[in-house]
Amino acid sequence: MTEPTAPQPADDDYDSPWKDVLEHAFPEFMAFYFPEAHAQIDWALGHEFKNTELRQVVRDAELGRRLADALVQVTLTSGEQRWIYIHIEVQGQRDADFAQRMFTYNYRLFDRYACPIASLAVLADDDDGWKPDHYGFEVLGCKHHFQFPVVKLSGLADQTEALDTHRNPFALVTAAHLRTRQTRHDPEARYHAKRTLVRLLYRQGWERQRILDLFAVLDWMMRLPDSLEQKLWQDIAVIEGESKMRYVTSVERLAIQRGIQQGEQIGEQRGEQRGEQRGAQKGEAAVIQRQLTKRYGPLNAETLTRLQTATCEQLEIWAENLLDAATLDEVFKDN
Repeated sequence: MTEPTAPQPADDDYDSPWKDVLEHAFPEFMAFYFPEAHAQIDWALGHEFKNTELRQVVRDAELGRRLADALVQVTLTSGEQRWIYIHIEVQGQRDADFAQRMFTYNYRLFDRYACPIASLAVLADDDDGWKPDHYGFEVLGCKHHFQFPVVKLSGLADQTEALDTHRNPFALVTAAHLRTRQTRHDPEARYHAKRTLVRLLYRQGWERQRILDLFAVLDWMMRLPDSLEQKLWQDIAVIEGESKMRYVTSVERLAIQRGIQQGEQIGEQRGEQRGEQRGAQKGEAAVIQRQLTKRYGPLNAETLTRLQTATCEQLEIWAENLLDAATLDEVFKDN
């Protein structure tokens, strides 16, 4: 089975929680990852996201799925009256065509809007030696060279302790990414790391929406087996009691609860073990379907059928694989 390509739906469901926190804390995003560019923008004049314009260019170019991206209109501190578009792309895994794709975004945006485009990239892949930052060619004496700033999250691995005390929300996002990577194949260590980050999140004194956005990123990155997830929620209840504030509702947790409740209701109605088992299967399949869609984009008919007809044992294996799978194929490996 091949991984399906993700179309570009109007509601941007293919984006990860990166997208929400990026939009709600864009100045902080720029300050943390691209401080030199941040200093050249007049933030007092505001900024505006151009998601519709970006979707048109991406759809026309058929450039495939991104972990998150944005197109933002800003004004420079130089006093120039023109606007400049900044294109952000967060790349989740190594892509041999990435530099060319960044070039394609850039020239298509320039061609459509006739204004300079600053293309910036945050690379969240696991290949420490991969850091594409340019694309170009030369034909019959004609040279074209495109250079773009790149931040590599794995390059910040030696700053984990400093990230924990940094006030910028993207320090927490980066710490979550690094600790997710460090605790791969070690659910217990991931549980402790996630609990630490949740506690740090609650100590920042941020507004509720920022807490929710950042928790969504933590929850999405640092997936845990169900037993440890339930244990974490007990810890969160204690943390919230200490802070005397209730912030977080996990969509995944609610979905799991709905799945369990659905199984119980069907079991009560039928009064048979078979009904209870099928209800639980449907609930668990619904949870996995939502998580797969969130991470990999809309699922094709073959994948949906596979989920709907799976046994409880298969669903449990796929849920475990989902914790660390880089591609959809890896979720379903050996099954």
